[in-house]
Amino acid sequence: MRHSPHQAQLKEKIVSKVSQIATNSPDPAVSISGQAMDRVVAKRRPIGRILAYVAAAVVLAAFVWWLATMLLGGRSLSVNAQKVFVSPVTVGTFEDFIPLRGRLVPRSTVYLDAIEGGRVEQVLVEDGTLVEAGDPIALLSNTNLQLEVLGREAAVTEQLNNMRTIELQLEQNRLSHKRNLVEIDYQIVRLNRSIERQRELAETNLVSQSAVEELQDELEYYLRRREVTLESQETDARMQVQQLQQLRDAGEQLQTSLAFARKNLEDLNVRAPVGGKLSGFNIEVGESIERGGRLGQIDDPNGYKLNVDIDEFYLGRVDLQQVAAAELGNRSYDLAVAKIYPQVNGGQFEVDMVFDEEPAGIRRGQTMQVRLTLGDNTDAVLIPNGSFYQETGGNWVFVVSADSTEAVKRSVRLGRRNTDFIEVLDGLEAGERVITSPYTSYVGMDRLTLD
Repeated sequence: MRHSPHQAQLKEKIVSKVSQIATNSPDPAVSISGQAMDRVVAKRRPIGRILAYVAAAVVLAAFVWWLATMLLGGRSLSVNAQKVFVSPVTVGTFEDFIPLRGRLVPRSTVYLDAIEGGRVEQVLVEDGTLVEAGDPIALLSNTNLQLEVLGREAAVTEQLNNMRTIELQLEQNRLSHKRNLVEIDYQIVRLNRSIERQRELAETNLVSQSAVEELQDELEYYLRRREVTLESQETDARMQVQQLQQLRDAGEQLQTSLAFARKNLEDLNVRAPVGGKLSGFNIEVGESIERGGRLGQIDDPNGYKLNVDIDEFYLGRVDLQQVAAAELGNRSYDLAVAKIYPQVNGGQFEVDMVFDEEPAGIRRGQTMQVRLTLGDNTDAVLIPNGSFYQETGGNWVFVVSADSTEAVKRSVRLGRRNTDFIEVLDGLEAGERVITSPYTSYVGMDRLTLD
């Protein structure tokens, strides 16, 4: 294990001081009166006690050495310099992009679903065929739907008959009121004439006054009856209009329901809703298709887009119309983000990218390498991107000394990454060197001795 010269000198001073304390002998005896006349006999110490002092001093020195090593040097490990990869810290242009891989899919897709379902009676085209809008694709049968249509047709016919019957009754009531009014008006005219004649005769005493009064009472009765008949006719007319409107609305609803049922029955003859390439069409004659079951899809053969999976870490940095570039052959094609799917599955989210100029000869399902630009190019302090980032999370690195004899752990602050470089925000300067190979065996170490 190697240490810097300053640390070695400090450790030697500590050990030397401890040894002096352990081996220091007591001060000589103070001179006393009569010393010249008497001879002092030195007291001998037991050899075992001396050995014990020496052993204690050695143990204390070893402990102090270990303590100094832990405090000044931290945990260290000797590694083979040939097994680590050392990279320089440089200043350069940071290109803020991420590499991706996209899959070509049709730009527009129309799915074919069975509206009512049924049994496949006939398959008219094969999977992969180019179809035009309205071309028949398959024939289905559904007995229950056919019976339902017949039942709705019978209900509509019955409703129409009921409506005609009620209209006839209403018309008869209207004519009856009209006849009553004609009869009442006739009686009123007749009574007025009779009253005039009877009054003339009553003036000459040819008829009694009571006869005139009876005619007058009968006239009053018909006048009141006429008012009631007119009121009844007005009420009946208003109710007739409302009832007829309700019957017509009910009839229209039945007609609409019948039209839908007939449309569903017609849809058993499956036709292409748009022109394009038929795919995923794998039904067989005799197969039962459930209601809403997928029959296949029709893809636009003349337009493609790239479907790309991106790590959720970049979800907040991807936006619509963000530019990207795809490589195909020896040419680069520009793309733009057209749609972002916010759902995260398996730590990734999807985006759709469209070409500014679509490449020729591409096919559905083909994959392409894509570089998605996240920001503008900037000048920055850079270190090569390496496997060390997975163990440190960009919080610290091992910095190699100038003499390449050791590497010391140092806290740093790293920023953006691309496939080649990592942006250094703080903790490193241009010209220094760092270990960029994996740190799997060095996690927990503070110093590496490079042998």
